[in-house]
Amino acid sequence: MTATALTADERLLRTSPLRRLLGRPELGSVVGALAVFLFFALVADSFVRAAGLSTVLYAASTIGIMAVPVALLMIGGEFDLSAGVMVTSSALISSMFSYRMTANVWVGVGVSLLVTLAVGFFNGFMLTRTGLPSFIVTLGTFLMLTGMNLGFTKLISGTVSTKTIADMEGFASARAVFASVLTVGGVDFKITILWWLGLVALASWILLRTRVGNWIFAVGGGKEAARAVGVPVDRTRTGLYMGVSLAAWIAGQHLLFSFDVVQSGEGVGKELTYIIAAVIGGCLITGGYGSAIGSAVGALIFGMTDKGIVFAEWNPDWFKFFLGAMLLLATLLNAWVRKRAEATK
Repeated sequence: MTATALTADERLLRTSPLRRLLGRPELGSVVGALAVFLFFALVADSFVRAAGLSTVLYAASTIGIMAVPVALLMIGGEFDLSAGVMVTSSALISSMFSYRMTANVWVGVGVSLLVTLAVGFFNGFMLTRTGLPSFIVTLGTFLMLTGMNLGFTKLISGTVSTKTIADMEGFASARAVFASVLTVGGVDFKITILWWLGLVALASWILLRTRVGNWIFAVGGGKEAARAVGVPVDRTRTGLYMGVSLAAWIAGQHLLFSFDVVQSGEGVGKELTYIIAAVIGGCLITGGYGSAIGSAVGALIFGMTDKGIVFAEWNPDWFKFFLGAMLLLATLLNAWVRKRAEATK
């Protein structure tokens, strides 16, 4: 190979910091997050206080735990409409198994993990074996889980909520893992913030530093092309669905051990929240583009908007309007950033 050819190889060309910055999928969401933060910092004094920021981070973490694997799934070109009710299913299984079997709470937690992962495997298996769109497959799972959550809860508990398990062995230690409060500098922070940051770090490492990350981007960019170069497309997509299930289990255990009872109808509609957070964070609906950090920023925008409206003492009915405007603006900004990045290559 000649020196000219080597120079022409774009992999060997140095890129400027500005060009690399413009190529980051989360750039638009970071700009949006700064704008939202400055806006509420000006209109609500309590927003920037330590206790207020703790509340914002907690609200963001409960969304962000799920937004991270949902973002990876979207980068892989798929959706999961069952993610919201799966969180509730995970909590219900832990609670009802522990209560009915009079077992240590940790036994119920373990059974819940296995069942929740099985739901994710089912979604991936149905997707790869039937060739149906992920929208149809996961919509079916969503409806089945919604019915099972209500049906089994009424059958076992006689009501639409579970019985308390706060007096059972292992409850205190499980609460410490999934729903404890950490005090730093006199300010209370929920442990979900650590779970969230840990998942963001893990997902970023997988996407940027491992072969699996290359597979995810390849599958999202084009399944047939990825399969042609040896990417295990079916295993990758199934693994992504099981990743969503794992996060749903974590979020479900937090839900259970925060309140020790669970309402069977919770979680409906939350799947859209996770998808919106990922889209605001820079993920494309068509797949093949996005980042875990972007999903975290999208979740942070959710948290700041949700709590900022409360701190500003506005009518909370405006939350959905504000969120819809943020979704449209973030999507347009992300599209512009991506075009600029492609134009500078």
